Amino acid sequence: MTQLPQDISVSLDSLMEIVSRTAPQTDASGSFPADAIKAFLASGLGGLTSSAEIDGKGGTIREASAVVERIAQECGSTAMIVTMHYSAVAVIENFGSSEARRRIAGGKALSTLAFSEYGSRSHFWAPVSSARREGGTVLLDARKSWVTSASHADLFVWSSQASAGEGNSIWLVERETPGIATAAPFDGMGLRGNDSAPVTAEGARIPANNLLGEDGKGGDIMLGTVLPVFTLLNASAALGLMRGAVQRTISHVTSTGFDHLGQLLSGFPTIRAYLARMQLKTDMVGALIGDTIAALETPGDTTMLRVLEVKAAAGETATEVTDLAMRVCGGQAFRKEVGVERFFRDARASMVMAPTTDQLYDFIGRALCGLDLFA
Repeated sequence: MTQLPQDISVSLDSLMEIVSRTAPQTDASGSFPADAIKAFLASGLGGLTSSAEIDGKGGTIREASAVVERIAQECGSTAMIVTMHYSAVAVIENFGSSEARRRIAGGKALSTLAFSEYGSRSHFWAPVSSARREGGTVLLDARKSWVTSASHADLFVWSSQASAGEGNSIWLVERETPGIATAAPFDGMGLRGNDSAPVTAEGARIPANNLLGEDGKGGDIMLGTVLPVFTLLNASAALGLMRGAVQRTISHVTSTGFDHLGQLLSGFPTIRAYLARMQLKTDMVGALIGDTIAALETPGDTTMLRVLEVKAAAGETATEVTDLAMRVCGGQAFRKEVGVERFFRDARASMVMAPTTDQLYDFIGRALCGLDLFA
């Protein structure tokens, strides 16, 4: 576990009081965790990865990973919102205006990614939406299929085809831009409070200087800037869900038993063996996350491989660990007060979230064979 600086640790502890208190209702109602996100931004954690020169925390990806993991131990929905925020900030911090960067650093804006589209589904790197220049402005037309925090984020990091020539481009888009519309609220099986919904653009006009990076070079930003941050933080959220499930399973088996036998569930070797498997799998993912962070801090030949592996491994393992949690807690696991069924549902999202686990397996195989990932 990463040792956080004192000020960040204190802010996170205070935030977690709100996250843990509101998580059950966020899930039950499918509502956006507004109180938790408001506290997240006000605490300075929204600007954790913003540079100190603009009054951000100047934090590292290692610290962002620790924050996401901790939040996910209580609320997967809030952890996913924070994951998308930090992923979008990675782009804005590198390519955005000082005004946008200062808004984020000061906790004045929640950001998110707007990549996935109906036309290209989970192939987030291949937008089919358009950007058409008119003088000093750009008109956007798109059918985005999944945008986390769709109705609540202030800033979208938005992908499109290039406005001139070939390739893709990335834009900074205000959610309140005329022509931008959000569909009905999300009502899903898991991560029910993350406000993930379709967003459309019909002639949405933005300043041409809202371009992030170079026109036509958006693919490089997607793969070089966004992919490493997103896969790592998505894996960190999965790790948090695993830790949360393990904690709740231990609490259940050490407080529940068979009165007629005079024995707690923890007294049975089979139960303890399942717990051991859960802990081992969780620690294995924790070690891979640590290795991925080290690879990002000191890039080398295996860095991209780790970036591809970490989300696939964490998402797949989270489903195994939460399956075991349901099995160990038995029939009572179906009761919400035990706490594991929410983690069971939330853990499933990673497998189908772009890049999906199956896509990542193919990318890993291609990387091992020395092939172009996106040929």
